[in-house]
Amino acid sequence: MIADSNSDIAWHRVQLKKNRDAVKALETARFRTGDIASSSGRTQKAIASLKRKIEESERCIAAHERRTKRPVATDLQSLASVSWCSWNARSIGRR
Repeated sequence: MIADSNSDIAWHRVQLKKNRDAVKALETARFRTGDIASSSGRTQKAIASLKRKIEESERCIAAHERRTKRPVATDLQSLASVSWCSWNARSIGRR
């Protein structure tokens, strides 16, 4: 896991893991009890809510990574398409 200086992103990473584990547990419990086709409305609503939270956290993390990560590729075209004036190694933690 990546250590984050931004506490909001760190929180989203923790929530992402927690929510994914919760969805997995709910779906496993549904499968074990045989309620796959006729699961209760509460279980379906809980899973849907957790999946929305997962998507929100994934969007926040992806947006943060797009803003702060340097390009990995070193070919000329990849480097030419990056706006280097907005990237500064000293200001990453301050964003």
